[in-house]
Formats: sequence, C-alpha cells, structure tokens
Amino acid sequence: MKIYIIGAGAIGKTLAVCLSLNGSDVQVIRGSVDEGSEYVEKFTLYLKSGEVLTSDIKINYLNSCSTFDGLIILANKSFGNRELAKKLKDKAKNTPLVILQNGLNIEQSFLNRDFQEIYRCVLFATCQNITPNEISYKPVAPSPIGIIKQHSSLLKPIVDILNTPNFGFVSEDNIEKIIWKKAIANCVFNSICPLLEVDNGIFYRDAHAFEIAKSIIRECTLIANNNGIGLTVKEVEEQVISISKMSEGQFISTLQDIRNNRKTEIESLNLEVYRMAKQMNLESKVQQTKLLGDLVMIKSELNQ
Repeated sequence: MKIYIIGAGAIGKTLAVCLSLNGSDVQVIRGSVDEGSEYVEKFTLYLKSGEVLTSDIKINYLNSCSTFDGLIILANKSFGNRELAKKLKDKAKNTPLVILQNGLNIEQSFLNRDFQEIYRCVLFATCQNITPNEISYKPVAPSPIGIIKQHSSLLKPIVDILNTPNFGFVSEDNIEKIIWKKAIANCVFNSICPLLEVDNGIFYRDAHAFEIAKSIIRECTLIANNNGIGLTVKEVEEQVISISKMSEGQFISTLQDIRNNRKTEIESLNLEVYRMAKQMNLESKVQQTKLLGDLVMIKSELNQ
C-alpha cells in the first residue's frame, strides 16, 4: 500500500523517514503548495537516544496526484482541513484517511464531504526542526489510532502498516477520550507557552505556571465531561506534568508558528472548547481558556 503524508512539517518528515527505512512506499505531499514537480529530498532525524536516521524521501504536490491509491496521512495544520477536504473529494473520497493533527472536531470537514474511512491518531512523540532537512525527534510512547468512520475492517491493517521500530502505533477502541485528554493538554501548552515564550518544561519547573495550567484543565474537563467523555482533572494534570518533563527544552508548535509568522491551530484548541461550551450555555465556565486563546490569536495575527 502506498502511503501519502500530506504536510511537510517536522512530524510529516519524521514519519516519512521512519516508514521509508521500514520498507514502505511513502511520499510527502506539500500541504500548503498545490503546484510543482516531484523531487527527492534527504531528511535526517536525530533521536534523543543518540541514534541518527537518514532517508531520501519523494516530495510531491496535490495537483500532481490525479488519484490517491493507498493510505493518506494528514500531518498538515488542521486549519487547512476544509480546503483540503474539498481538493481531495474527487481524488480520495474512498481512500483511508488517518488524521495526525491535534485538536477537537478537526475531522468534521471530511465527514461533511462524506469520506468513507476516517481515523484519528493521538501523537505521543515530540519533534522539532533544527534545519529544514534535520529534525530532533523523541518518541514517547506508541501513538493510538481509533475509528471515526469506517465501512471496512481496516484499523488493524493500517496500524500494522504504520507501526515501525522508531515510530510506534497501536489500535485504540476509545479514541475519543484520548483525543480529549491530549487536546486539553494542548490547550495548556499551546496557549501558556507561546504567551510566556518558554519551553514545554515550564509546568514542572514553575508552580505559578502550573496553577494557571490547572485552571485551564478544570475548565476544559468540564466541557469534555458534558460531552460524555469521563475524564478526571487529576489524570489530565498528571499528563501535563509528564509531557512537561519529557519535552523540557522543546518549544511547542504554536510558539514556533508565531516566531515563523505562520497561522496557529489555536482555533481547534482553546477557541473550539469555547465554541462547544457556548453551544451548551456554559461559556461563562471557560473564560480563562478563551482569554488565553484570544491572546494567542492576537499575537499570531500581529506577527503575520
């Protein structure tokens, strides 16, 4: 099965190298540029263990692909999903789609276009561009993949295809709970870290920063549980501290985006929590979450 990774950011490049070295037929599709000619580029991963992985990866463009006859992995920014779903509708409507992006309800654009096989993956790995062709990469745990919409029993084959020694995946029956748990953690990291302009380790180093984080966690957990998710504040707090320790020294993607004058994904995190809360008439319960999201949005717009 051919594997198409849409999105040429750090995660997309990292996964492409790991799959290529495992023998897969993989290519990266530029998510932000439609037109261009196919070429090959060498990428190098530096693992925290000291291991170095290098592979030549085929790079292509959406308009160069008339059909997608394999597996599509979305590693692009989630704010591009509406336009991407429109472009892929006639090329890949029945092609399995695995979404690696962070956030809530990010699959909706593809559901609206009646894509037949949609899966969500929650990433448990951190990576950061050193140069355009070199990436610092740290796998934390196998990343779970679960079903959003399915018309055939493809979950296990998809997990088997994607699972490699250096980038692990597992199947997950209750993916919605894991999506929410990670999304709430991302609401913390992707709002507080960019506003303070600090690395991810701030929450276990600084008690005051963690107190702010806990207020965001309480607000977001309330909305999750009103959606029937069944999360406790404590388990999300523990995850935030765990991520903070494991990714100390690394800068969250939203801060990197702001520094590089790019749009952020804050609309699918803090501001999506607020949108959902408003639908439940609970907007007064998530005011800090919304405030931090609005500030990140303003900061991003000022830098673009």
